Amino acid sequence: MMTVLYLLVAVIAALMIFYFAFPQVLYDFLRNQLRRRGGMVQKSVQVGEHVWPYLEGGPADGVPVVLLHGFGGDKDNWSIYAPQITRKHRLISPDLPGFGENDRSLDRDYDVATQSHRLAQFLEALGITKCHLGGNSMGGFIALQFALEYPDMLASMTLFNNAGVVGDDKSELQVAAEKGENVLALQTLDDAERLMKFVAYKPVVMPGQFRKIFFEEANAHKELLDKIFWQIAGSGIEHPLNDRLNEVQAPTLIIWGRHDRLIDVSCVAVMENGIGNSEAVIFEETGHIPMIEKPKESAAVHLAFLAKH
Repeated sequence: MMTVLYLLVAVIAALMIFYFAFPQVLYDFLRNQLRRRGGMVQKSVQVGEHVWPYLEGGPADGVPVVLLHGFGGDKDNWSIYAPQITRKHRLISPDLPGFGENDRSLDRDYDVATQSHRLAQFLEALGITKCHLGGNSMGGFIALQFALEYPDMLASMTLFNNAGVVGDDKSELQVAAEKGENVLALQTLDDAERLMKFVAYKPVVMPGQFRKIFFEEANAHKELLDKIFWQIAGSGIEHPLNDRLNEVQAPTLIIWGRHDRLIDVSCVAVMENGIGNSEAVIFEETGHIPMIEKPKESAAVHLAFLAKH
């Protein structure tokens, strides 16, 4: 018993040392553990002049499930969600251009149409001719645009609190954006915690050292993130896809959090009415990222939908 106790104390002490002295090392270790739990392995593929990093897991056969992260996110936004999906499906989650470890050049365009074309090139580079496509927020906007431009490549589409559509009620983000304010911008370290509370209904407390890593990463690409935000938000508010929803051919699942402060839940009715072959599920006490806030519940709905298509 004493031996076990000493070992436990030693492990805790080691973790504390790494947390304060080498927080990035500990952060990367925990991230990799999360990937491993979901059976996800990091890979990369050459797409034109640039290399796309992505995570992949699950059985190699069958039509793959490709999931796109939102603004300010990266491929690991789906790591918590992955264990549910990789049991039955090949899952692929890339870093979109402008985010994560993908190219983050300031002189490129990152509008939805351009990102949609790049996604088609990424899938082509992987030899994927048809997939189940999904996306959260900005990633959902890109998925929706992709569905309009490349309908033959989709077996189905799943939208998690996607941008690109406006509802009857305005969200807090929309109201601020119309005033020229970017509420997702991080000006100070405290903004990292504010952002977590803004995005999630019941946010998990982020340790101070990890919050610092998050802020420093965003601050290093501050100008680029601001550029992408206005390209995406401006297009979504001024030129939403509401009038083109009836063109979507892919069977579509809409997953939403009732208490989303970024994109109002009234968008769900607009998409259900606009997309012919669609169904929707709204989770209570959930914000903008249901795949992270309620991964098991969201995945259960998603898997049932995939089984039908």
